[in-house]
Amino acid sequence: MSQTPIEFKGSSFTLSVVHLHHPEPEVIRKVLQDKIDQAPDFLKNAPVVLNVAALSGNVNWKQLQQAIAATGLRIVGVSGCKDEALKRMIARAGLPVLAEGKESKTRSEAPARAEPLVSKTRIVTTPVRSGQQIYARNADLIVINSVSAGAELVADGNIHIYGMMRGRGLAGAGGDHNSQIFCTNLAAELVSIAGEYWIMDQIPAEFFGKAARLSLEEGGLTIHTLN
Repeated sequence: MSQTPIEFKGSSFTLSVVHLHHPEPEVIRKVLQDKIDQAPDFLKNAPVVLNVAALSGNVNWKQLQQAIAATGLRIVGVSGCKDEALKRMIARAGLPVLAEGKESKTRSEAPARAEPLVSKTRIVTTPVRSGQQIYARNADLIVINSVSAGAELVADGNIHIYGMMRGRGLAGAGGDHNSQIFCTNLAAELVSIAGEYWIMDQIPAEFFGKAARLSLEEGGLTIHTLN
């Protein structure tokens, strides 16, 4: 039996969301370029979603799109758009306007009880090699081995690494600001919680190569000794 030319399948991808808080394209471009220069391996030519919920008033969408494209970031969609005129401009630019779950209309009947963001745990016992990506969707991720440089751990919940951590760890990938990263030997290329990140040079020297716990406090990354 011949196979059909195409097939639709559901899948999950981790995308960075850029929340725009300033309407001036050149300001946005400069700040983005600074971020990319800090972590080129993580952000260079990366696909991103733009969140425009904080923008108000007249927005020159064409100039804003050009400014972001000039940094090399690839815009794959726009979220948080409530202004109908802006929606039309975005659509004319050929970009999808994405509706976030909380924006969808509620039904008249009583809503079902919301499922917790993190409902289970994924456990990995083998070494995570360079080039591998492990994603724990709606789950915590526990790695009972070492993580090589160039490997990437992504979890919607917490990340625990009980070995040398040399790769990239992104906890709270679904936006959970209460997620944390626990390492017994922290030597990561990049650590991130809910989009806030440090590259290797930003990790405080006194914690490098040590057991550490990372979390968010007042919107910024913080680190403590893991007792």
